[in-house]
Amino acid sequence: MALISKYIWFDGKLLTHDKAKVPVTSHAIHYGTSVFEGIRAYWNAGNLFIFRLDEHVKRFRNSGKYYNISLRYSDKKIKKAIIDLCRKNKIKKSCYIRPFYFIGQYGINLHVTKKAPTHVAIFSFPFGDLFDKNGITACISIWRKFSDESTPTQAKMGGNYLNSILATQDAKKQGFDEAILLDKNGFVSEAPGENIFIVKKNTLITPPLSSSALDGITRRSILTFSKDLKMKTKIKNISKKELRSADEIFLSGTAAEITPIIKLEKTKIGTGRIGNVTKVVMKKYSDIVMNESKKYSKWITPVY
Repeated sequence: MALISKYIWFDGKLLTHDKAKVPVTSHAIHYGTSVFEGIRAYWNAGNLFIFRLDEHVKRFRNSGKYYNISLRYSDKKIKKAIIDLCRKNKIKKSCYIRPFYFIGQYGINLHVTKKAPTHVAIFSFPFGDLFDKNGITACISIWRKFSDESTPTQAKMGGNYLNSILATQDAKKQGFDEAILLDKNGFVSEAPGENIFIVKKNTLITPPLSSSALDGITRRSILTFSKDLKMKTKIKNISKKELRSADEIFLSGTAAEITPIIKLEKTKIGTGRIGNVTKVVMKKYSDIVMNESKKYSKWITPVY
């Protein structure tokens, strides 16, 4: 990972890293009681554009509500903090922004309430492609995605992503770039940090949220702008058989953007190259985030 920019935003102030300190007795270190977001900003035509800032900050707050963890700053304050941080660091290249809040010193008390002390931090770093945009390999993980019967699937909590770590370790151990998790019923859910789409007969298909898939902001964006592309879309359960026989497969997410899967274990997907539908989706997404689509200019926030 690239070096984190010099300044971070911590509890209302812009500080250098050495000034932001957290005690080892922080509750989040012991129990994973942290809430996070991943946000992308893109440099183009002399300005830095943050993609879907309002939606990310809204989800940021809502994730903590599942666990009664309080974000003690208004949405307006958090959005301003993110913009101020980019300006303070003089960021003039595409970057990744990580805001998070967590329970601080709270002893070993497992009874978390809204009154539990929380801290908020935001940092950023230059960021390019997470995966090879020419296509990656994937496998179906031996691990299943957890369900709402055990923990809220729509909360972006630090502890929730231990499940993702196991799936990623499994994939890497087998020599694949990424994993695909099934839900408790054996249907396709998502990848460790990305939603998944398949293409069948020029129709975009993605699993429902009932499959334990995250309500991804990039996923929602694709389902919205696909209408402009005159693409048919379906939200339905996807079996392993349907996944393997797909014409195209791609992942979507803030970090991964649009990433094609060209091989699933021993099975070549389509021609073994980026499919035509995926190419169109990738191009449209790129146009939007780079402020080259007037219709979706409301989705981006200029920094300078």
